[in-house]
Amino acid sequence: MVAAFSSCLVIFSLVCVAAAGNFYQDFDITWGDGRGKVLNGGQMLTLSLDRTSGSGFQSRNEYLFGKIDMQLKLVPGNSAGTVTAYYLSSQGPTHDEIDFEFLGNLSGDPYTLHTNVFSQGKGNREQQFKLWFDPTKDFHTYSILWNPQHIIFSVDGTPIRDFRNNEAKGVPFPKNQPMRIYSSLWNADDWATRGGLVKTDWSKAPFIASYSNFNADACVWSRGSTTCSATKDSWMSQGLDAASQQRMIGVQKNYMIYNYCTDAKRFPQGFPPECTIA
Repeated sequence: MVAAFSSCLVIFSLVCVAAAGNFYQDFDITWGDGRGKVLNGGQMLTLSLDRTSGSGFQSRNEYLFGKIDMQLKLVPGNSAGTVTAYYLSSQGPTHDEIDFEFLGNLSGDPYTLHTNVFSQGKGNREQQFKLWFDPTKDFHTYSILWNPQHIIFSVDGTPIRDFRNNEAKGVPFPKNQPMRIYSSLWNADDWATRGGLVKTDWSKAPFIASYSNFNADACVWSRGSTTCSATKDSWMSQGLDAASQQRMIGVQKNYMIYNYCTDAKRFPQGFPPECTIA
């Protein structure tokens, strides 16, 4: 990576870098027995799934806060039963995790975009959306902005979800555990499409998802825990302005199909505290 320090300070062992990525340099294909491939001199990566196995990769770096962009082109055609996961995660029983998952569907039906946030090993904070475009025709940018106060999920620059730091109200927030970037393409036809009613059509295999234009403006974790600082107007202190909040509200109004904060059957004793914090 080439470090860009215009908006970042180096403090102890965390280095804040802004760099366009190369899949050869920044990632390792971790499973799939050759089904993951790096192409075009490191500018593209593909994962494939067949009846024998899926595939996956992970970043070489760990990050503690950052803005992560990845362009994906999802499995085309009948992708029912498949899941393409793209997420940040730490390790261990009290891990933190920030999830994008793309649930396949029958040809012509929209993909379901599943989001979740885990903190200290606890998730159950799902929100799901129907994508308003065909994510299989071209690459689209899926971004995670993670700083000490916000986790903002965005699609092509449009925010769709803002999970805020409400530790003062007793809500755990991921802020102490460095996370790697992971992605995988795998078979989940026991639950992914219509609750498992639609099974994977293996005659359509191999299923292929493509990745390009990875970018990490982020703090790379190295040799122990410390803080990472940034200038006033950088992503480290960024939230949503009024216009961005309205864009997010519009997406949620028109395309959100599930919100754990409105699922009274799931939480008969009362919603999680972050659901009622204005």
